[in-house]
Amino acid sequence: MTAALAPATALDAADWQARRRAHEERVDAWLTPHLTRRRGGVKHPVEDFLFTYYSHRPAQLRRWHPGAGVALRDADPAEFGRDYRATAAGLTLDTDGVRARRAESLAWIRTLLAATAGRPAHLGCFGMHEWAMVYRQTQDEIRHNSWPLRLGPEATAAVVEERGVRCSHFDAYRFFTAPARPLNVLTPSRETQHALEQPGCLHANMDLYKWAYKLSPLVPSELVAECFALAREIRALDMRASPYDLADLGYPPVRVETPEGRAEYAAAQRGFAERAAGLRARLLAALD
Repeated sequence: MTAALAPATALDAADWQARRRAHEERVDAWLTPHLTRRRGGVKHPVEDFLFTYYSHRPAQLRRWHPGAGVALRDADPAEFGRDYRATAAGLTLDTDGVRARRAESLAWIRTLLAATAGRPAHLGCFGMHEWAMVYRQTQDEIRHNSWPLRLGPEATAAVVEERGVRCSHFDAYRFFTAPARPLNVLTPSRETQHALEQPGCLHANMDLYKWAYKLSPLVPSELVAECFALAREIRALDMRASPYDLADLGYPPVRVETPEGRAEYAAAQRGFAERAAGLRARLLAALD
């Protein structure tokens, strides 16, 4: 008998439906404002990021899965999709089938998560990656050009040159401007991602959302939502510490160009690293 046909937990209909409703209500609080803005053609540089940068669609985030090893009594197979099988205990995820189909990607994700978890957190980047993404660009050229730079292009460039850049995350580094890349102490690539990613990095911790949804439906949707919630808070810090002036949107700056701002950033970064460690451990446990 396969693991998929021997669930560890069976949930009555009232219990799993309550979990599903709670998940949908939590997610709707994030989705509704985003979808309203999207229909109106309004862009938000902070709140829309997780929906535009990552590939997980709003409807996918809202859809609930119980995770591996759970049987749902009185569940309709048509509601849950091809990865579920009817068993004597209830509707159950075909865990072995999902693992076999995704073996290569699951192994890649597990290696990355374990390697990242095994390293010390480095907290000395002070958010300069966002500054490197606008380095030596004009106001018209910058990514979020509807919003001004707090210090202007020349002063922004001077901060980057004075502080230097210490970014270990490839998916941040690849958005650096061409003149900013030589200023980074590392040259991250997709091939070196397993060797360089570290648990103090805001983007590595934000990416826990990506790894969680890529592990769905093997992990419960509540865990995906928790990773999303953390990523959403991290994005807010990321943009508060960026060179953009987003005060009118309700995001007061963390002035990392000053000693006080750098201390504030590092303290928040440490807190996020601690929270991310627990989520990373839960994802690894689900994989194992």
